[in-house]
Amino acid sequence: MQNQPHSQIQQQKLPNQRWLIHPEKPEITNNLAKTLEISPLIAQSLINRDISTIEEAQVFLDPGSIKLPSPIQEFPDLEIALNLLQTTISQKKKIAICGDYDADGMTSTALLLRSFKHLGAKVDYAIPSRMQEGYGINERIIEEFHQEGVSLILTVDNGISAYKPIARARELGLNVIITDHHDIPPELPPANAILNPKLISETSPYQGVAGVGVAYILALSLAKRLDKLSGLTDPLLELFTLGTIADLAPLTGVNRRWVKQGLQLLPHSQLAGVRALIQVSDVKAQAQGNLKETKNQKSLKPDDIGFRLGPRINAVGRIADPQIVIELLTTDDKEVAATRAKQCQEINQTRQELCAEIEQQAITWCEESQINFEKERVLVVVQPGWHHGVIGIVASRLVERYGVPVFIGSYEEEQGPDANLASSPGVMFASSETTYTIRGSARGIPEFHVFEGLQFCDDLLGKYGGHKAAGGFSLPGKNLDEFRSRLSEFAHQCLKIHHLKPLITIDAEAEFKELNFDLYHQIDLLHPCGIENRSPIFWTSNVRVAEQKIVGAGHIKLTLIKSEIIKAIAWRWGDYFRLPSLVDIAYKLRENTFNGQTSIELELVGVRLPQKVYANQKSSHLPPIKKFYYRNCSYTCSLYKVGNLQELRIQNSRGDVLAIQKGKRIGLLGKSRNNAQQVDVSKPHFFHLIKAAINALNLNL
Repeated sequence: MQNQPHSQIQQQKLPNQRWLIHPEKPEITNNLAKTLEISPLIAQSLINRDISTIEEAQVFLDPGSIKLPSPIQEFPDLEIALNLLQTTISQKKKIAICGDYDADGMTSTALLLRSFKHLGAKVDYAIPSRMQEGYGINERIIEEFHQEGVSLILTVDNGISAYKPIARARELGLNVIITDHHDIPPELPPANAILNPKLISETSPYQGVAGVGVAYILALSLAKRLDKLSGLTDPLLELFTLGTIADLAPLTGVNRRWVKQGLQLLPHSQLAGVRALIQVSDVKAQAQGNLKETKNQKSLKPDDIGFRLGPRINAVGRIADPQIVIELLTTDDKEVAATRAKQCQEINQTRQELCAEIEQQAITWCEESQINFEKERVLVVVQPGWHHGVIGIVASRLVERYGVPVFIGSYEEEQGPDANLASSPGVMFASSETTYTIRGSARGIPEFHVFEGLQFCDDLLGKYGGHKAAGGFSLPGKNLDEFRSRLSEFAHQCLKIHHLKPLITIDAEAEFKELNFDLYHQIDLLHPCGIENRSPIFWTSNVRVAEQKIVGAGHIKLTLIKSEIIKAIAWRWGDYFRLPSLVDIAYKLRENTFNGQTSIELELVGVRLPQKVYANQKSSHLPPIKKFYYRNCSYTCSLYKVGNLQELRIQNSRGDVLAIQKGKRIGLLGKSRNNAQQVDVSKPHFFHLIKAAINALNLNL
């Protein structure tokens, strides 16, 4: 591909991003790298996570070495909850769990069902309808539990804002334990006990647990008290791991410690449903590294859950019946597990189609509306007919695209005297008496607190809840304009203009020659990565885009060059195709296996026009890249200067590179110079391949 003139490059559309590159600290980096025998890139990544001493690094890299305080000491109401549960179980009275329809709520519900049945309790559960009722326990559920003779209600991943339903339960003589992790409202419900990490010390290692984490702590504490831990710990840890990662809980404190252990259990799960889900998701475990070597022990990675297992669980709660997931995660029957896993797979495919359709409609609306984000500083988009079970996912994608907080919703007609008329065939408009409710989801950016934004609009809203990064809400349709205006007012209080771009936080600058399997396996030392412990992101300047093409559903597949040749993928970047020929890139490392060959690739998360041009590397001086075919196979080739010598490099579709210097009989063959083997290029296969490359470059060598 020929170099493009600078004026043409400027006109190309690139992701609207801001880059935050952590400053280098070479002395500390070198000390950590030498003492711990790790790459300086990994050492710099530790420093960026406020880990700068050998002792801090050793604790971070081995979270199992931390001595945890007893949960009883940390959660003030845990003792009350345990006493209530123990009494209820011993008296053979009925316990009812009220869960939620997201991955956190469903895994929490399954976890407590498994544990309570193991402990001999009489237990049942209910999950409110996402479509008809929305989030959280409600008075209908309370009344039904009472009619069914329930003695104790236990909420999981909800309840902290349900003052009226909990008050009704107490009026009916029911005991209530709330286990939740959402932000604390001004007035707490009148429950017998409340377990919420937002109510404990901010320095507690339990502070960041999700709803499934609170359920896990409660279940293990109760089993320990009843001396029935045997056979329970590992299955519950697996469910904790699934729910914690799928809910995007921070992977710090006990979350980091327990998730790291749980990821090692999942490849040989004791749960029939988890095994079936792994199979339909085509997830493969990988070897994990430690400080000195790569272990043979297999483990899943957080991305396996975040991008494969979690979405299949979440999809069910979004657009189908959560009972499918509850049965999947509580059954011991292989056939039932296989059936439920297949349903999760099919439902997730439908969810993907819905998301793609709504996302495109939302983008079209935004572009046609020509919103001035510098003026509004928030995006509020509401349309009829959108499935509110998936609009939260679309909200996240719009945040990625526009770099502003997003509040997205859909109209729902309230039941009234004209409700049936409005939905009748052939009737285009309801009467003036018809009213509408908007139900929606919100996603924020780092500088914008979603829940506080919703609180700022309290008098305009019906039900709402959430936390810093995300939330849900409902409001009368007549309040939409005021809601949009009020959110904009709140956004102006916390967002400057320079905040209105997606933030890419970068750990260190790297050269392609450093990007090898050794570095990739050392990244495992930082795992589990996720919220508040993100995967390391590196950047490289002045990278040549040799090849690029659209693959799949709008992804860009690239061949990149800077002294080495490496493949890359840019997920869902079809709108930015074609990228300029010379760019700075920000990326994560990933493994790619094709035709039995595994190579290191880049997953692009950022791209910008070059910010610095080296004196000896003007874009006009970059070697031309040519594509050619030899024996029906595709290759690329280019000519480089190595010192005073010319070097011809030929790359195949698997990423293997043959490097031959002019006048030499021995060349190098491999994915990088670090692992290349010497080959005799005078042998017929190499000789004719080299000749074909020379012809492609029109060289006279």
